[in-house]
Amino acid sequence: MTTSRREFIKKGAFALAGTSFLAACATGTKEAAAVKHLLGLQLYCVRDEMGTDPLGTLKELAKIGYQHVEHAWYRDRKFYGWTPEEFKKILTDLGMTMPSGHTVLAPQHWDETKNDFTDEWKYTIEDAAYMGQQFVISPWMDEAVRKSEDALKKQLEIFNKSGELCKKSGMMFGYHNHDFEFSEKFGDRTLYDIILMETDPNLVMQQLDTGNLYNGGAKALDVITKYPGRFQSMHVKDEIELPEAGEHGKFESTILGKGIVSLKEVVDLGRDNGTIHFIVEQEAYQGKTPLECMKEDYEVMKSWGY
Repeated sequence: MTTSRREFIKKGAFALAGTSFLAACATGTKEAAAVKHLLGLQLYCVRDEMGTDPLGTLKELAKIGYQHVEHAWYRDRKFYGWTPEEFKKILTDLGMTMPSGHTVLAPQHWDETKNDFTDEWKYTIEDAAYMGQQFVISPWMDEAVRKSEDALKKQLEIFNKSGELCKKSGMMFGYHNHDFEFSEKFGDRTLYDIILMETDPNLVMQQLDTGNLYNGGAKALDVITKYPGRFQSMHVKDEIELPEAGEHGKFESTILGKGIVSLKEVVDLGRDNGTIHFIVEQEAYQGKTPLECMKEDYEVMKSWGY
């Protein structure tokens, strides 16, 4: 007899399994640090390969040694074209898990007339729970909600509500930064200051991208020091400065430990302050193939003790 995903979630399996995990994440640095950390890979690093040969790419990543991945493609209740059931089996067969994933929580996912999330967002949470995710992370903030402080705070209220929804399935909702959060301000506060002040740390975790913030004029060491214990997950990313600013700014990512980010110091400080997910991300490759870079990045992280 088979059990449907909805029935499985309703039985509370994930909620029960996640109770101690959520408590550890929300109660501060010592408790969160006691939770075993993991090393993973953001699949956006191999976005083209996942588009043309997703199964072959996952097999190559598993050969390198990656046991955990974070998705960057979920559409119409499918991950990279696979149903949750199919994708979970593929990962399981490869000895992999998916503890987190990126899906944008946009304003249209909140139905003002019903004072509730749309079915689309509820399905997002349901499918994430089925996959065994710990974190459901929104990696972007619509420009419309950044035009005024009131609009931003309204969106952050929705973040908190999403956190409540995720908590029912034993997960946490989260936000992933880019660069604008540190360069855009209302008064003397950056958007990132407002995000961390207006979101409930018991409901909304933060995934700090150690490279993206450089284009916004910030540094990861300063951010972690200012907000200790708020970053349960980290995109481990190094940066090099370009001769001329490109489409995405004057910095681009590179092999871990080869750029200008004091990366070993950053990840160690994160681990000491409650970071438990260390997710490798590299988006530019300086003449190498993405998979070659992923192997080098993996070896660097292992040499650092992760």
